[in-house]
Amino acid sequence: MHIRLVSVLVSVVLIACVPLAARAQAFETKAKQVYLIDAETGTVLFAKDENAPVPPASLAKLMTMEVVFDAIRKNELTLDTEFPVSEHAWRTGGAPSGTSTMFAALKSRVRVVDLVQGVTVQLANDACIILGEGMTGSEEAFARRMTGRARELGLTASVFHNATGLPDPENKTTMHDMALLAQHIQANYPDLFKYYSQTEFEWNKILQRNRTPLISANIGVDGFATGFAEGFGFGMVATMQKDGRRVFLALNGLTTDKERVEETRKILDWSMTAFERRRLFEAGETVGEASVYGGAVSHVPLVTPNAVDVLVPVNNPERLSAKVVYRWPLAMPVEAGKQAGTLKIWSGERLLREVPVETNAAVGQGSLSTRAMDALQELLFFWL
Repeated sequence: MHIRLVSVLVSVVLIACVPLAARAQAFETKAKQVYLIDAETGTVLFAKDENAPVPPASLAKLMTMEVVFDAIRKNELTLDTEFPVSEHAWRTGGAPSGTSTMFAALKSRVRVVDLVQGVTVQLANDACIILGEGMTGSEEAFARRMTGRARELGLTASVFHNATGLPDPENKTTMHDMALLAQHIQANYPDLFKYYSQTEFEWNKILQRNRTPLISANIGVDGFATGFAEGFGFGMVATMQKDGRRVFLALNGLTTDKERVEETRKILDWSMTAFERRRLFEAGETVGEASVYGGAVSHVPLVTPNAVDVLVPVNNPERLSAKVVYRWPLAMPVEAGKQAGTLKIWSGERLLREVPVETNAAVGQGSLSTRAMDALQELLFFWL
């Protein structure tokens, strides 16, 4: 049987008493690329050219840390594991490099816990290379692992050719990918994420302060990193937790470090004051129906397994629309509680949130005549 993706099978227009979305999109920023999401609801609060490819610069170190954190979780290494400092790591990212460094001495050995803090606090290039070489044998092999891991996480636009983000024409990412990566790190490695919030790190009698300037501003920012790429400007990835809410922001394309700090703070402050939370669907609420092929009934209800909340602007709200997308028709057997598609919530042409929908009932096989009629209907559909 041929399967075809039908992009709009059920359309649900939210009623006027559920105003939502984000005319907050009218908010203006000097940043050229921005992606801002609410952690709990997944609502996209602001987006501006978020899929434009840009060099990650030091923002690549978020991917470096994700690979390291994942390896720690899988017991491939521990925080007490020691790795040697190669000449490549020392020259490329150490004291002779003139770049951000934790000053690891050539031919010494450094514990993973110190290397992790070197990266999360100081954005140390030598620490990135030492970790990469120690885990995979070479920085090149580690960069391939970074790209592969990005694909596993659904970060389809990111490519890494080194562990540091130092200039390389093949390095690329998007602010969309960076914000989602930051959210993944914070949610999945809470015991290791804490290193990002350190205001300073002392190692080998050298005190180094956190290079993410808003960490020490006491406004709720507790991670992540900054970056700069020639021709593409200054960028930052940051997360803020305040009044029971957490947001993730990735932005790029600012002209100065001062402007980067100012715009980041402005956007984060706005994200915490310009929105309020609204519930659109309760857990188990029917949001549409899916056609069933060869079943005892022709349709099965689709429900949201969890309550669906979004953040809406306090002022100037807009109506939302929602569409259920699934592969038409559902094939037998149909079991209850199985994911069958996705509920996509839109504000105008902008996608705010995607939520899985599940079948609300099991469907038994239909009679021979029912199956014959379904086959005829499908044949006519594809001919048309």
